[in-house]
Amino acid sequence: MTRKWAVIAVAATALLVTGCNTVKGLGRDIESVGEAGEKVVK
Repeated sequence: MTRKWAVIAVAATALLVTGCNTVKGLGRDIESVGEAGEKVVK
């Protein structure tokens, strides 16, 4: 069971890293999520 969760965690991390490509890209992704949240609240 633990091995299954480890594989899932590695796969999720790989998807996140390939989706952003760079730390700068990750920052932009986080910023866009924050801006979308602000629009919903307004």
